[in-house]
Amino acid sequence: MNDTYARMDPELAEVLSAMPIGPAGVFDLGDLEGTRAAVRAMAESIAATIPDEPGVTAEEIRVPRAEGPAVPVLLMRPQDTRGPLPVMMWFHGGGQVIGYAAQDAAWLKPLCAALHCAIVSVDYRLAPETPAPGAAEDGYAVYRWLVDNAADLGLDPTRIGLAGQSGGGGIAAGTALLIRDRGATTPAFQLLMYPMLDDRNETASSREITDIGIWDRATNLLAWQAILGDRAGTDDVTSVCAPGRASDLGGLPPTFIGVGELDLFRDESLDYAARLLAHGVPVELHLYPGAYHAFDLFAPQTQLAASFHQSMNNYLVRRFTRRTGSEVAS
Repeated sequence: MNDTYARMDPELAEVLSAMPIGPAGVFDLGDLEGTRAAVRAMAESIAATIPDEPGVTAEEIRVPRAEGPAVPVLLMRPQDTRGPLPVMMWFHGGGQVIGYAAQDAAWLKPLCAALHCAIVSVDYRLAPETPAPGAAEDGYAVYRWLVDNAADLGLDPTRIGLAGQSGGGGIAAGTALLIRDRGATTPAFQLLMYPMLDDRNETASSREITDIGIWDRATNLLAWQAILGDRAGTDDVTSVCAPGRASDLGGLPPTFIGVGELDLFRDESLDYAARLLAHGVPVELHLYPGAYHAFDLFAPQTQLAASFHQSMNNYLVRRFTRRTGSEVAS
């Protein structure tokens, strides 16, 4: 038996064995348009099985940019909570080449209700149509717009955090670097779920995870090629495009990182956490034994997924009850 499977959590292994995984894995980047359509259909199918959260509204807004097209966002907020509300800016997963803002609404809405916060899901531009750092620039534009318009929106500009899953985690990290480098107000936090941080693919885990079929080395190499083109793996890549390359991580917001032991992003996530700590950034790090990439998405009913989401939710509660900078409980 392959060592990766032997090390897998039994609940997660059972779910994986029942998944219809083709020769190219779950995500066939050789047929990008077909995969995008399949992901949308899957998200809509899942959403149809989850009761809607009646106390949460969802509004589509187009956020203007200084140059180029507006950035579509989905603003979700609880109806029965007085403002100003804390905000989680959300960057969906999909390797920066797949996905759309509303794909996670089915689980973001209950989170919005439970935490009494607003959630702004960013429909950032995808690669290869828009190479990096286009997606992070979209994130920066939305963040600045939220800070500048918070009062009119009933939001709290001192409690806006960044969060993202997989490729979206990498964009959240890149957005945080842009915010710091351009001198904007520091976000309340960055929450990175098994983030996609480094295009070089040189870590042990990036070479170890090759045949699970979720998001393996071959798929990751194709995604980075789409994101960066001929720049992938060369010295011509900035830290905003691949945050794992950043040498200076000082001045970034408090950070949550969660990743599975059997995720090819494991080592770049652990390295990023260690270097954030070395630069004086508070970090909460969770490593889940026997867990593959996006295990909470593919196996949400398992004990590991429940543990992950509880840790993440607890972190958000703590960050939302603090004020950026002053760290005084609200």
